Amino acid sequence: MKRFLVLMMMCVGVSFVVAQKKGDKISKVVTSEIKWWGHKVVKTVPTSHYGTLKLKSGKFTFDNTVLVDGEFVIDMRSLTVDDLTGADKDKLTNDLKGNNFFEVKKFPTAKFHLKKIIPLANAEYNSTIFGDVTIKGVRKTISFPANVHVTQFTVEIESSRFSLNRRDFKIYYQNSLKDYFIKDEMDIQFKLSTQKIDNERPL
Repeated sequence: MKRFLVLMMMCVGVSFVVAQKKGDKISKVVTSEIKWWGHKVVKTVPTSHYGTLKLKSGKFTFDNTVLVDGEFVIDMRSLTVDDLTGADKDKLTNDLKGNNFFEVKKFPTAKFHLKKIIPLANAEYNSTIFGDVTIKGVRKTISFPANVHVTQFTVEIESSRFSLNRRDFKIYYQNSLKDYFIKDEMDIQFKLSTQKIDNERPL
């Protein structure tokens, strides 16, 4: 019994050391901008809508000076429609936040877990970002081009304008012909920058 307790204490100690290992740094996002676009099947300026979202929180984790991953939480309740005004703006905003689309009361946040950045030989974008996005509780692995600049523990990212399939995340009108007039692809573009924060704590 004593040997078992000693073994358990050793395991807990190892887990604590791993979680607090020296050299881990966290760089917190301090500025961000997220834009979205949606389109009807006949894609023209009058049949397209656009707006913004706000980042609730975001951070990158480093092991020494190596970027390990990133975690980002998007506030879906912050969704705005910027191409309309008045009653039309209010109606579309409520539709997008409602049960047919993002259901922000039930799913107030979306998440993105950045897992990998691969250098890209491209004149416009220098990297490809890979990660998992979770919207309405549905997680999908995605990738997209971006300009990424990492200096010590400071990160700056400006993504390309890339598409997500809204049907992958159950974003559609239920039993309505309206849905057939909306393109499945919704476009996203974002940029962000960070500030280094040292997360080492004295024992």
